Amino acid sequence: MDYQGIDIEDQGRVRRIWLNRAEAANAQTLRMLHELDDAVALAARDDSVRVVVLAGRGNHFSAGHDLKEAQAERSHFTAEERFLYEEKHYLNYCLNIWYCEKPVIAQVQGACVAGGFTLASMSDLILASDDAYFWDPVTHSMGLAATELLFQPWVMGLRHAKEFLMTGERITAAEAYRIGMVNRVHPRAELDERTMAFAQRVAKAPSFAMRSLKKSLNATYDLQGFRNAIQAHFERHQITHSSSEFARIRDDGMARLIESNKQKSGAIRES
Repeated sequence: MDYQGIDIEDQGRVRRIWLNRAEAANAQTLRMLHELDDAVALAARDDSVRVVVLAGRGNHFSAGHDLKEAQAERSHFTAEERFLYEEKHYLNYCLNIWYCEKPVIAQVQGACVAGGFTLASMSDLILASDDAYFWDPVTHSMGLAATELLFQPWVMGLRHAKEFLMTGERITAAEAYRIGMVNRVHPRAELDERTMAFAQRVAKAPSFAMRSLKKSLNATYDLQGFRNAIQAHFERHQITHSSSEFARIRDDGMARLIESNKQKSGAIRES
């Protein structure tokens, strides 16, 4: 695939996949999602790669899904069309990262919002800059039941997840570290180098043993119902697309929503 929305960087046994729409805060277009899924699959099959790093060019990891593209191309999808679209490009693509047999590390700076937060949380480990923040405004701003994947209880604990989602407030990297959602926090200027050094350390482990370890760790969550819970929420999320609350917000236009979110975040620029 001729990548346009991502870049690939190899350093030894580590492959770093960069989201490459810095001018749009790495808002995720359909093309970017296709490319990212392809790149993760290729890395999983490449015997020379032992660790995958997901990173974002520019000031922000990702502002989430590209809402302007969504408004222009998918605002009048039928329920069936929306379900199939989001099942493939949001649910399945994210689970492909979660179940990738090789360790995946997210390198997060600046905004990590909604779909961007989902992407980072599908990784095994998160290293964040000291100016990173995490935010899911979807329920408050769009009238939907959070993001398509309800991963939050699994990565931050149930009570923290309830507070985070029910208030629609964002949390800092320091707070994310305190509650165990982020593994390490580094100064912004050191994040690239520190993440690569960390990934190289992980890559020293024997590859088959690491694959087996990751499968066992993920099985711990699956035995607790992770996969079933994710699927159940995805279906409830789809129902909220049919609500009168969402219809009103959609009909008002995503441009107003984007502007509102930018003002609330105080940082995000979108295309």
